[in-house]
Amino acid sequence: MDTLAIIVPCYNEQEVILTTIKQIDQLLTSLIKKEKIANDSYVIYVNDGSNDDTWNIIENNYKVYQHLQGLNLASNVGHQNALLAGMHHVSDKCDMAISIDADLQDDINVIEQMIDKYYQGCNIIYGVRDDRSSDTVFKRFTAQTFYKLMQFLGVKSIYNHADFRLVDKRALKFLKEYPERNLFLRGMVTLLGLNSDCVYYSRKEREAGESKYPLKKMLSFAFDGITSFSIKPITMILLLGIIIMLFSIIAIIYTLFSYINGHSVAGWASLMISIWFLSGVQLFGIGLVGEYIGKVYLETKRRPRYHIEDWLGEKDA
Repeated sequence: MDTLAIIVPCYNEQEVILTTIKQIDQLLTSLIKKEKIANDSYVIYVNDGSNDDTWNIIENNYKVYQHLQGLNLASNVGHQNALLAGMHHVSDKCDMAISIDADLQDDINVIEQMIDKYYQGCNIIYGVRDDRSSDTVFKRFTAQTFYKLMQFLGVKSIYNHADFRLVDKRALKFLKEYPERNLFLRGMVTLLGLNSDCVYYSRKEREAGESKYPLKKMLSFAFDGITSFSIKPITMILLLGIIIMLFSIIAIIYTLFSYINGHSVAGWASLMISIWFLSGVQLFGIGLVGEYIGKVYLETKRRPRYHIEDWLGEKDA
């Protein structure tokens, strides 16, 4: 049987981490008994610079649970970087890896289905939500809008898929060849072009703690995803500029004809509104281009995406 590594990024999850440790350990034990995975399979908890007792709980349970490992990052680098750190770390220590959030809102019971599809020859298996009833109406609406917007902008993504997926050793190796600092793993994985499939599940409510993706972070994450994979927003600004310029020419012609026919053109209010509108369009366009330039700036600096402070590794190491 092949070795499975489950990667769990954690940030301030002291309320749920112990429950998560117990549930995933039970799952691994069950899969090993069923001879679905090798006995040296494990789960690695990546602590993303938590400022609560998350890492202490992981350390305290390291010797209690045989299949538990831990990776402590030196600072908070964000969910995507923490997840990538875990994927890089296990890439040469497993045959397949599954990423899942620490709150276990994603259903761990479909992991066995993922493993079955892996043995059938799939390199990547996406966990896809078929029910978002646990989300608020606002979150459901914004999530669906985001996926549709990504599709409109030409970004290849899996609808209703977050970061719950299985990737094999080959996919992990390919991901290490992507050096960019502006990470959007949901888009990067689909670029690999490997054989893929999906499993479907209903998303559960969070048992304890609070979401690590409030509205501000959700919007930032969505913007990073769009600007990391599509230049269509800049093209749309160019088209908008052309359209406004054509309307301006039409307005000039209309004004000249009105003047020739002896009609005065009144309306200082409409004139000021037009100036404000065009100024806003210009500032928006400049700001959007600036965001892309800023991303280029960050890429050229080539700063490390994370630093590992401590590793709770193999029990016999």
